[in-house]
Amino acid sequence: MDGPVKGVWAGRAWRAVAGVALLALGVAALSGCGQVQYLAQAAAGQVDLLWRARPLADVIADPATPEETRRQLRLAQDVREYAVRVLGLPDHRTFATYTDLGRPYLVWNVFVAPPLSTRLRTSCFPITGCVPYRGYFSLQGAQAEAQRLRAAGDDVSVGGVSAYSTLGRLPDPVPSSLLRGGDGSIIRTIIHELTHQVVYVPGDANFNESFAVAVETAGAARYARDRGLPPPDETLARTRFQAVTALLLGTRDELDAVYGSAVPDAEKRERKAAVLALARTRYAALKADWDGYAGYDGWFADGPNGLNNALLGSVAAYADQVPAFLALLDRLNGDFPAFYAAVRACAERPQPERAACLAPPR
Repeated sequence: MDGPVKGVWAGRAWRAVAGVALLALGVAALSGCGQVQYLAQAAAGQVDLLWRARPLADVIADPATPEETRRQLRLAQDVREYAVRVLGLPDHRTFATYTDLGRPYLVWNVFVAPPLSTRLRTSCFPITGCVPYRGYFSLQGAQAEAQRLRAAGDDVSVGGVSAYSTLGRLPDPVPSSLLRGGDGSIIRTIIHELTHQVVYVPGDANFNESFAVAVETAGAARYARDRGLPPPDETLARTRFQAVTALLLGTRDELDAVYGSAVPDAEKRERKAAVLALARTRYAALKADWDGYAGYDGWFADGPNGLNNALLGSVAAYADQVPAFLALLDRLNGDFPAFYAAVRACAERPQPERAACLAPPR
């Protein structure tokens, strides 16, 4: 345990732990053996995360805390306060504590897609509905699941996650993994995860994630402006990320055209290989003036966890509807409360109507 959990916080921690355990037991009673095993590791990981959490103020005041960690946690506090006060995001118990994980990521997500489709397979759970991934608190667990899925013939992508939200139901801490990405990642991620507590539609990951990315994008820009920081979307790291995302979305569209064609599956596989090879060539040209930066090389690798349908599907889940959400916010003159109300109204529509609901009236 990283530090003592005292007084009122101990009661909150134990209530949260008990809630996680009861939820896992209740779901397990309705699940098969594989599902029980998955939920058991998820519950154990969540319990460990909460039990080792310490109030941010205590960690910041602790003389043993490294100065850079202290500075980043102060930033996290400021972003959270700003998100609540200025962006109108919920003021729950989220990100009021800190957990030192001792590992590079909080969880590892496993995405899976059929060999001739970029549509991600989903797993369904109470509360969250169907989501296009499974999260594992150990890399070994994620890799074992990935190996099983690849053996069944699917495309699989495994990616580390620095933070997540339990939608305000539990007191999610700031994990040490969040600090690894630098200040920009701290700002954007805190806003993103708090946004999930505003509107979350069970079973519609594309809507949920695109909404959160839109709020993080606009919210981080406003935070940077108000704090006198450089515009976040004009940083070199962000520019590279946006260029890579555009390339991957274009590749996804090209593959969708191949998969939707009437040619035999054998020819689809050949065309798939050609499209992926072209994407790697385009990436090599894109990074030619990046002064040797190779942070996205793994995404374009020619291997089981490189460029494939699952990776493309995961990128699309977080990006497809972002322009529509940002356009809606712009039409509302950047009024976040009005924007949230409009998004809630769209969220109440049947899924096929939600994208059209975001568009301007004709």
